[in-house]
Amino acid sequence: MAFFKGKELYSMDSKGRVNIPAKMRKSVSPEANDTFTVTRGLDGCIEAYPLDTWRIKEEHFEKLNQYNAQNRFFLRKILMWSEEVTLDSQWRVMLPKKLLEFAGIDGKVVIAGVGDHIEFWEPEKYEEYMAGTEETYEDIAAKVMYVG
Repeated sequence: MAFFKGKELYSMDSKGRVNIPAKMRKSVSPEANDTFTVTRGLDGCIEAYPLDTWRIKEEHFEKLNQYNAQNRFFLRKILMWSEEVTLDSQWRVMLPKKLLEFAGIDGKVVIAGVGDHIEFWEPEKYEEYMAGTEETYEDIAAKVMYVG
């Protein structure tokens, strides 16, 4: 399974294609078959999951109780935004127009590795998000990484 890390600023072409950075391409497993599922992400970004990782998410989705209103809403929302895309011969992925509009991406794009997926951000929105908390990195790390 993939584990993506790092951050890059890339240009997107007029057709909505953007290269996947080489260091992130190395993390894509052969089982993904050069295919990603892209979907509406959290906090205003686009998320891209390698196909093998997305299949694990789908297994979780299947276990959700669809008689629960929140579960139904979540499934409808995430799946209506989801599309499979395949890397072309130049290691580019074409991001769907509806997702680009949702994320406000036009031209430049921040590509961030976030463990099991890649995120695509409008650069200013990404910087605002990263600066958007009053807590320090150290305080958040202490809370998140505490084992006890």
